[in-house]
Amino acid sequence: MAMIAAMRPRQWAKNVLVFAAPLAAGQLFEVDVFWASVGAFAMFCVISSATYLINDIKDRESDREHPSKCKRPIAAGELSVPLAISLALVLAAIALVVSYSIAPALAAVVLAYAVFTVSYSMLFKHEPVIELALISMGFLLRAVAGGAASDLPISQWFLIVAGFGSLFMAAGKRFSELKREEIAGSPSKNRRKSLEGYSLSYLQFVWGTAAAVTIMGYALWAFDVAQTPSSLAWAEWSVLPFVLAILRYGIVIDRGDAEAPEDAVTADKALLFLGAAWLILFAMGALGV
Repeated sequence: MAMIAAMRPRQWAKNVLVFAAPLAAGQLFEVDVFWASVGAFAMFCVISSATYLINDIKDRESDREHPSKCKRPIAAGELSVPLAISLALVLAAIALVVSYSIAPALAAVVLAYAVFTVSYSMLFKHEPVIELALISMGFLLRAVAGGAASDLPISQWFLIVAGFGSLFMAAGKRFSELKREEIAGSPSKNRRKSLEGYSLSYLQFVWGTAAAVTIMGYALWAFDVAQTPSSLAWAEWSVLPFVLAILRYGIVIDRGDAEAPEDAVTADKALLFLGAAWLILFAMGALGV
C-alpha cells in the first residue's frame, strides 16, 4: 500500500535509540518506565513518518530523476501530494497529542525533532556542516526521548556519546556517498548538493574526530555506569565490543558502504555480533547483575 510505503517503516529501526537512556539508568524493565519508553518509540515512529512524507513532497521532482528514489510513492505518483500532506498532518498531530499524554517533556522532544527535521528538509539540506548537525540532532533527540518520557536524569556522558556518535554516522554517510562518486570516476547525475562543499579528506577528519570523542565519552560513561553495584565488571568490559564496533563500522565507511547506515549494520554479521555483545554486557552492568 502506497501510504504505508511512504511512511518508510524500514526506517523505524532507528527509533530503538529511545530505549538507551532508560537502559543506561538501569530502569528500563521497571513497568512504568518500560511502557513509557515503548510509547516514546511508537510516537517517534509516527513523527518520523510524518517528516519523511514532508521530505518526499519537497523532493518529489528530483526524486523522479533518481534511479532508486523514483520508486518512492509520491515521486512515482502512487500517492497524491494533497493526500500526503493530510497524512503528514494527521500523523504529526497524533504524535504530539499522545506524547503529551505520556509526558509533556516527551512532547517537547517530539516537537523539537519535527522542527529540526523539517528545517533540514525545507531549508538546510544543501548546506554543508549545518545539514550534518541537523541529522545528528535527530539521532540525539531519539536518544533522550526515553529519558524524557519517564522523567529520568540523563548522564552528560550519555549526551556526548549520543551526539558525537550521531555525527560519526552522519559524516560517514556523506563520506560514503562521495567515495562512491570517486570510485565511479565522475559526479553522480543526482548528486546531493551539499556534497559540493565537502572533500573526502574533510569528511574523514570529521568522522574520525567524532569516533574518537564517542569512544572517549563512552569509556567515561561506562565507568560511571559501573558505579552501580554489580557482581562483575560488566560495564567496563562493554568498552571492548563498543570500540571494536566503531572500528568495524569505520571499515564500512572507508570502503563507501555506509550510505544507508541501517542497511550497512544489518548486512554485517560481525557488527551485529559486536552490537549484541555490547548490549548484553552494558545491560548487565546497568542493571547491576
